[in-house]
Amino acid sequence: MNEKSFWLGKTFDDFLFRPQKGITESRRNINLASKLTNSIKLELPIVSSNMDSVTGSDMARTMAMDGGLGVVHRAMSIERQARKIAEVKRSQSAVIENPLCLPIDATIRQAKNFANKNNITGILIETEPGSGILVGLLSGRDIPWNNNVNEDLVSQYMTPVDKLITEKPGISTDEAAAILFDKRLERLPLVDAERRIHGLITRKDIFSLRERPDASKDEKGHLLVGAAIGAHGDYLERSAALLDAGADSLFIDIAHGHSSVMESAVSNVRKQFNDVSLVCGNIATGEGAQFMKDIGADAIKVGVGPGRGCRTRLETAAGVPQLQAIREAYETIGDSIPIMADGGIKTDKDIFLALICGASTVMLGSALSGTDEAPGQIIEDPVTNTKKKIYRGMTSPQAVLGSLYESENGDEIDAALDTPSEGQEIQMPYKGSVVDILHRIRGHIQSSVSYAGEISLAAAREKILSDPERYLISLSESSRRESFDR
Repeated sequence: MNEKSFWLGKTFDDFLFRPQKGITESRRNINLASKLTNSIKLELPIVSSNMDSVTGSDMARTMAMDGGLGVVHRAMSIERQARKIAEVKRSQSAVIENPLCLPIDATIRQAKNFANKNNITGILIETEPGSGILVGLLSGRDIPWNNNVNEDLVSQYMTPVDKLITEKPGISTDEAAAILFDKRLERLPLVDAERRIHGLITRKDIFSLRERPDASKDEKGHLLVGAAIGAHGDYLERSAALLDAGADSLFIDIAHGHSSVMESAVSNVRKQFNDVSLVCGNIATGEGAQFMKDIGADAIKVGVGPGRGCRTRLETAAGVPQLQAIREAYETIGDSIPIMADGGIKTDKDIFLALICGASTVMLGSALSGTDEAPGQIIEDPVTNTKKKIYRGMTSPQAVLGSLYESENGDEIDAALDTPSEGQEIQMPYKGSVVDILHRIRGHIQSSVSYAGEISLAAAREKILSDPERYLISLSESSRRESFDR
């Protein structure tokens, strides 16, 4: 059979793969590492979608802690998106290099607001704003929550520096851990002989580093996080702010990536931020994949219209069945740059099929929505007592209006409102924590690798990619029913 005809019109429910002899004693030991880009590796090849009902700072933090990556959506002001990126980068590291500080003349009211805004429980106190000279530490236990003292100065309640245990910059993680545990400390400020603040190590971060060795981290121990930008308007200004906040990769996210608009955007971003990791999309053809490679993308998002929140195929008839699109892209560019499968995933087996047919990572939207970590409020039906959360495509009317809420550009608002919708909003059942979903996905992919007769995702992928017709079985309607109807 011609390989092209083998994939024509095919998507996830059109295949099973032949089980192979298992060679691993424990599926838990199966390695799932894969590439986001050629310079960024993930221990779990799952990326949470840059949708305003899927990924904010909470989701991005949790995804990275579990070995994946979260992409913070752009349906907000530049300042707010950059703040969410900074929250993720500050939430976990061996050493917090620029710890948050308040001056000694700050009030308890200011300290409470500061702690709530930045989601921290301990504040380093400096001599004056920006001095970087340590004079004390105000912990959560020190802050009185009696409103009668809100106007008191933090100096009245902080632990002064001469009663703090501090260390010099450059201390090893193991040495810091020993001090924290031996002295029963929560925080270890790093200061020089002049008491200038060089960093902060916390007991929580040390514990997390030891407990989560597979977390997605940069070379300094900070969690990895992606950030979405557009291809026109404020995208260069937004890029600068997001990279300054610590974003590890930028996702240039437009509906039709195989376009001159994308070409111009990539060129302009490269001119200003040459070495940034760029994930670009979306495309659905081999020609689109080659185009993305030629213009300088570091990874390509594949998928036009397969997602649950998307109506592009219904409204425009544009699209390619998702597994065919993934395979077309892979046949064109191979592993020269990684492919990210975006959309169409309904069950965990779809993830594995996407990975063994050409994708290096899979982006999930609806599968991760409805969770505690996804943005949005839980909606409870008073009649049925069922709980739900909103999930919506980013071109739905609600998402478009939400993204323009902070905009002052009247022409931009008018243009957006005049553009016909290609997305929809739906209510998803409340699912609890996304941690449980990621644990399930990890286990099922490991099981798939075991059934493929390998000890790592990379090995299973390499074997099946080289001869997919040998391992994949094209299903008839009756075999689909036998396989999936329950």
